[in-house]
Amino acid sequence: MTTYKEIFGKYVKNYSSDPTSDAEGQIWYNTTSGTFKSVLATNSWSSGGNMSSARTYLAGMGTQTAALGAGGYTTTSANTTASEEYDGSSWSSGGNLNTGRYTLWGAGTQTAGLAFGGATYPPLVLKNNAEEYDGSAWTNGGTLSTARRTISGTGTQTAGLAFGGLAAGSVSSNSTEEYDGSSWTAGGNMGTARFVLAGAGTQTVGLGFGGYQATRLTSTEEYDGSTWTAGGSLSTATAGLAGAGTQTAGLGFAGSISSGKTGVTNEYNGTSWTAGGTMITARAYLNGCGVQTSALAFGGVSTVKTGATEEYALSSLITVPAAWASGGNLSTARRGLAGAGTQTAGLAISGWDGTANSTSTEEYNGSSWTAGGNLGTARRLLAGAGLQTVGIVFGGKTTVQVANTEEYDGSTWTAGGNMGTARYTLGGVGTQTSALAFCGEDPSYSSATEEYDGSAWTAGGTYTTATTGPAGAGTQTAGLAFGGYTTADTNVTKEYDGSTWTAGGNLNIARRVLAGAGSQTAGLGFAGYTGTDSNSTEEYNGTSWTTSTSMTTGRQQLAGCGTQTSGLGFGGLTTTVIANTEEYTGSFLTNNVKTITTS
Repeated sequence: MTTYKEIFGKYVKNYSSDPTSDAEGQIWYNTTSGTFKSVLATNSWSSGGNMSSARTYLAGMGTQTAALGAGGYTTTSANTTASEEYDGSSWSSGGNLNTGRYTLWGAGTQTAGLAFGGATYPPLVLKNNAEEYDGSAWTNGGTLSTARRTISGTGTQTAGLAFGGLAAGSVSSNSTEEYDGSSWTAGGNMGTARFVLAGAGTQTVGLGFGGYQATRLTSTEEYDGSTWTAGGSLSTATAGLAGAGTQTAGLGFAGSISSGKTGVTNEYNGTSWTAGGTMITARAYLNGCGVQTSALAFGGVSTVKTGATEEYALSSLITVPAAWASGGNLSTARRGLAGAGTQTAGLAISGWDGTANSTSTEEYNGSSWTAGGNLGTARRLLAGAGLQTVGIVFGGKTTVQVANTEEYDGSTWTAGGNMGTARYTLGGVGTQTSALAFCGEDPSYSSATEEYDGSAWTAGGTYTTATTGPAGAGTQTAGLAFGGYTTADTNVTKEYDGSTWTAGGNLNIARRVLAGAGSQTAGLGFAGYTGTDSNSTEEYNGTSWTTSTSMTTGRQQLAGCGTQTSGLGFGGLTTTVIANTEEYTGSFLTNNVKTITTS
């Protein structure tokens, strides 16, 4: 019998735990479980940057790292002209369509795109417009022979293909039209008239599948440049789905099925469909682009219109989702406390214990809290920064706002230089020798920023809008501030460069007295007050916030520290003052390890 060594030139290795660096196809023996294992490559979806504007029934074109979304139905308009360009991580504004509309389709690339068909509303007016994109601006192209909405298509700007849709009188169409870069001509009719279907491939090797005609459809049709013929059927009748890839390596994803919205993905091999990875967010009436092994999905409607973007990839790695886990409780429950340090070396400082302001400091070792040196001035609603052995706190409230600063050396607090403006419910970031304080109440809402150099505070750039209860992350020269209260709870995010605050991407949920951790380009915001105690968590990538896994216990006036991938949240207020600690682990990639069996 031929051995593994004879085939691959190496023996099967023994490990007591699964390795993290073996390539796809490597086999090893796990001595702990007594099983043979390997790494299997699979297709899976992961989150990309959200679109600036949630929308559905939009056109899509391009690749996973250079995509274009145009038109569609936003939360405010059925006839948006806006386009957005994706660079593989975030969306930015592109040139506006000449005719705003929804239920249109797209083909081509980000720098040579084609958008066609659709409708405006109200009143409902079908459009035969085609527009061409050059990477910055749209110009009118040749018009379709038949105006249609909920149309589909594929191809390029100079060899486009349009098929299906709803024509005048809401009649399902089987019409096909081919574009040569200036005009449309009739192609062969589809075997089944349908609308809200998906497309993939090219003008001469096209693919159309799913859709609706009296009922949702499973049927697939293949185009050879003149004639449509039947292909393999989808496993589930689906309408309002999106497509990518080619006729022999196609991808269909999401859509509307009989039980509601779906995130199911199917892969086509030129003959039949097989199941791929499931999307993170089930939705319908979205769009997408790319190829079977590197696709992009964006927009659509889940329970509401969404701008969520997801990326599809073939990899031997899988994403382990972010999670909050219970840590050791504080010895003393409190709210309005300050935090500093890391997840495995944290500081919980002062706050209100339900009866009085506290001087208590507690140190966290990654599993439990122990007593540290007492603060000189008992107070609540103060700010903290630095590390467990070089910490700093400033501001806060006794019976009135205070300007006190204190520095921690790992055992004892000593007085530092007082702030220029006494205040509480302020934000703070940085280190013991380079701290940043911003906003708060003095007792009016403040927009003041101050910078600390290890001995004295000096004025920094004004925050612009007087705000109380923001959270912060980062450093004195690369700071991040988010949330708070102005005349209402706010979702505003601002970035500090050492002298000036500028606008960043807004939080998804406006809130105040939340907690923060991380850096300006990898921030973490969690919990807070939104009219009720929130458990929501969001991650910032330097441009935009994305929703992550919620905390177990919703709360406000808590403290936080650590990083975006290794955060800590503790204390706070629910209906009572609490001592709960939770540890955050950001999502991460790991090998898709499978046990080898004989079945």
